Amino acid sequence: MTAGDKGGEHTVVARRAGRASAAVGVVAAVLVAAGCQGGGASGQAAAAPAQAAEASRSAAPATTPKPAELSIVPADDAARVLPSTPVVVRAVSGTLNTVTLTDAQGGSVTGSRDSTGAWTSTQRLRPDTAYTVTARAFGVDGTPSTVTSSFRTLEPKVTATYGILSSGMTVGVGMPVSIQFDSAVTTEAMRAEVERRVSVTTEPKQAGAWGWLDNRQLMWRPADYWQPGTRVTVKAPLTGVQTGPDKWVGNDDEASFTIGSSMVSTVDMKSHTMTVRRGGQVIRTIPVSTGKPGPLTETRYGTKVIIRKEGTVRMDSSTVGIPKGDPDYYNLETKWNLRVTWTGEYLHSAPWSVGAQGSANVSHGCVNMSPANAQWMFENSKVGDVVKFTGSNRAFQPHEGIGVWMYDFAGWKAQSALR
Repeated sequence: MTAGDKGGEHTVVARRAGRASAAVGVVAAVLVAAGCQGGGASGQAAAAPAQAAEASRSAAPATTPKPAELSIVPADDAARVLPSTPVVVRAVSGTLNTVTLTDAQGGSVTGSRDSTGAWTSTQRLRPDTAYTVTARAFGVDGTPSTVTSSFRTLEPKVTATYGILSSGMTVGVGMPVSIQFDSAVTTEAMRAEVERRVSVTTEPKQAGAWGWLDNRQLMWRPADYWQPGTRVTVKAPLTGVQTGPDKWVGNDDEASFTIGSSMVSTVDMKSHTMTVRRGGQVIRTIPVSTGKPGPLTETRYGTKVIIRKEGTVRMDSSTVGIPKGDPDYYNLETKWNLRVTWTGEYLHSAPWSVGAQGSANVSHGCVNMSPANAQWMFENSKVGDVVKFTGSNRAFQPHEGIGVWMYDFAGWKAQSALR
């Protein structure tokens, strides 16, 4: 049933037809009176055929309104509709005029028209959300009508969540755009769908590419380190994207950040020194002690990025596989911490190893510095600054931190799910 069937425009047509029938009754009464007149009323008698013809025309049945017939998918009252389902409204007869698709809070979903006039939504739907379609159309005879239809999307077992790192920050030249999911995007096809929907804008423009470090971390990096001063904007319209069995994203997100000065440090684990360069110029050389040899203690070589400035951190070796009771076990508080891997490598103050700094590697994987050097490094560093490590036999795996610079640019582009 259309809105016109319930009243509105169609009711107006029906009321007009009623008034016409009453008029016919009046005209008929006039004609009967005229027929009783004598021959002296020849003028009126002469007019009777014309009046009778007009009365005949007025007495003809009113035309039945013909509103448009519409097809709407999903069907009215449909439940557990997949968020990926496109909403399609088309005219089976008549002409489709306008379509709106809204949720209960008034949020709208955009759509577009094709060459046949059909309307199709162009955004994914949110999970566990009620939607209403309102379609206005004209019938073949021009009769206007309005049709509404409602449905609800499925409630997933898991709502996938994610974050965009560095939002609103000024970061170093090594920090990529980083979209990190809290759980796996389980298939390559799903990762490809995520990748299709995200975008990056840079000012000034720089060439770059998306890639996955693992099934949770999607990143975009330029071909080389960022140009200082670059403004980076990322958009992630991921509402309604499936990331696993009965797992769907429930929100869009966007962020921007700015690239600060270039600061690139090199830790030479054989010479036990860290050379700090800003804008390509050496500004400090720091004696350090790095991880002692061993599968769990040797510092990883490779190009890393400062992930976070964490200040004071309590370090417990049981979290990296060295349990209490082991001769190498430790549990202590450290200061001026700069995190460079998710696996627990930091640059930090180590007053207990000052005697070895510059001459021997005695740590459990971190870069040890004197309190004064550690404080200086902390105060002069940014998230996203690059720290290169050389001189060990234990390789840094890209997924263990922000490992985008472990690839050349061709290798990085091969990490895309759209290859």
